[in-house]
Formats: sequence, structure tokens, C-alpha cells
Amino acid sequence: MSQLQGILTRLKNLQEQSGSGEPAQRYFEVNGERKCQVTFHPKTETFELEVYNEKEKPKRYQFDNIDMITIEIFDLIQ
Repeated sequence: MSQLQGILTRLKNLQEQSGSGEPAQRYFEVNGERKCQVTFHPKTETFELEVYNEKEKPKRYQFDNIDMITIEIFDLIQ
């Protein structure tokens, strides 16, 4: 399975986990270092990407398209 497909699968599982109406979260790491956190908000059906950078405050981005956030995460963990 390609890395892109793996990210997409994890995001789809995140959507399914939020079936109770509560936001669901997942972290993406590289060599044990957290690169980002994704939160899926079922009420608005949007993803929130929080990107961690050394010595900076985390930056947050909103996505309503699963393909776009998949590509963004892929770029972050490369």
C-alpha cells in the first residue's frame, strides 16, 4: 500500500470513529516526532489540520475535502 493510500485510509477511519457526533483526532508522526494532528468535526464535516513546527506555535488549517488534506499530510511527513 502506498503512503498516500495509508493516509487516506486513516482519515476515512477517523470519519467513521466520529459517528457519535463528537470530534475524533489522530496524530501523524515521523520517527516518533509528531508532525501534525487531524481532527474531524462531524457536525460540519470538516477536517482541522494542526501542524507542529519547532519553536513555533502550531498552525491550524481547515479542509472540507479529504483528498486535499491527504496531500497536505503527505507533504508534511515526507
